[in-house]
Amino acid sequence: MIINHVELWGECLEIIKRSINQQSYKTWFEPVNPIKFQNQILTIQVPNKFFYEWLEEHYVNILKTAIKKVIGEEGRLEYQILIENHRQIGKNEAVIKEQHKAAEIKNPFVIPGIKKSKVESHLNPNYTFDNFIEGDCNRLARSAGKAIASRPGKTAFNPLMVYGDVGLGKTHLAHAIGNEIKKNFAKTQVLYVTTEKFTTHVIDSIKSNSLSDFMIFYQMIDVLIIDDIQFLANKAKTQEIFFNIFNELHQSGKQIILTSDRPPKDLQDVENRLISRFKWGLSADLSAPDFETRMAIFDKKVEHEGINVNDEVAEFICYNIQNNIRELEGALISLIAQSTLNRKHIDVNLAKDVIKQFVSQSNKEISIENIKKLVADHFSLPVEKLQGKTRKRDVVIARQLSMYLAKNYTTSSLKNIGQKFGNRDHSTVIYSLQAVRDMMDTDLIFKDTVQELEKKVQMKLYD
Repeated sequence: MIINHVELWGECLEIIKRSINQQSYKTWFEPVNPIKFQNQILTIQVPNKFFYEWLEEHYVNILKTAIKKVIGEEGRLEYQILIENHRQIGKNEAVIKEQHKAAEIKNPFVIPGIKKSKVESHLNPNYTFDNFIEGDCNRLARSAGKAIASRPGKTAFNPLMVYGDVGLGKTHLAHAIGNEIKKNFAKTQVLYVTTEKFTTHVIDSIKSNSLSDFMIFYQMIDVLIIDDIQFLANKAKTQEIFFNIFNELHQSGKQIILTSDRPPKDLQDVENRLISRFKWGLSADLSAPDFETRMAIFDKKVEHEGINVNDEVAEFICYNIQNNIRELEGALISLIAQSTLNRKHIDVNLAKDVIKQFVSQSNKEISIENIKKLVADHFSLPVEKLQGKTRKRDVVIARQLSMYLAKNYTTSSLKNIGQKFGNRDHSTVIYSLQAVRDMMDTDLIFKDTVQELEKKVQMKLYD
């Protein structure tokens, strides 16, 4: 009988993992830690209140099922919300702004000789929540951003650290939060600045002996958005100044939003005291969007451009550009340019020409392994099942269909195809091909399935 809290939670996770998709599991359950098991109560630790509320709202039934199966009908789940001990800033460390109200503070963004009474936000008005498509890949970060926009500085997400690879929408989301705050709270001082620009301002203020004004200017901001915080690496003086600004803003209940290409724990050559502060709020990752999300993003951008792109072209592009939203945008722009300048109709052939600029491996032949994965994913089966000996009907149909596609879309011989599916002989492959053809003639739903998979295979083949 399992009594260890770690093992108990591990058993629960195995049940949960089978009930939700991989991205949701990674986002909402991997960060959870089991704390103790006592009196039939399993206590788990979650990063913050938002995390707890999200689990209770979206996954309470799954959690109840898992707890009952593992612990029993009397089993209960309790949460412990992680609250780090923030270092309190003493009075001697705080900047007393009232002393500086009468003084004219130098704005590092203003060109000498040009007076501006109001701080410019430097936000891009085109980046909003309306055109930031939600998917499993970004739901946590987007939800936290929306919460911040309605109550800046008053949620558990302070700071909010959004991290992920290039081209996944970190900057877009940061601007969207800022723009939403400006819409909801017109008098709120919002400032977006890149780490590179911030560093330049630090250097300029040191050269001009205006570091005090620089510090006070930033401490007057209500919502500070810093992009690409990883570029603080190896900049000791800039890190020290940002540390003091961060402390003052956080102590004053001001909102801080950061973006990075990696999570706080992986930041290199950044002081530990800064990294610990980056962990105070919420760190939310943006991962590569799935096919459905890419299609939604592509459709939104097509609508914005006011052009017509048929589903076949859209699917082709979204199948072949998988990891980078920026490349998806670039492909659409190139498609429009090629069509306009060369007076060509937008079709799959034109899309194939455009894709060559964005995908390095052209003229590729789809492999049997590619086909097996496509079919296995469609039928929600492990790939290994297709080459095993099981005679379950759903597995047999998936295996036969994989052989059919392998024969039609690869140059492999019948013998080679058979070997790829558990060392079956060529006569088994011939039987499978005929079985698929017969089912297509008599079962329209199965025929639709075959055609859908054929389209997916074709999307992987481009000139």
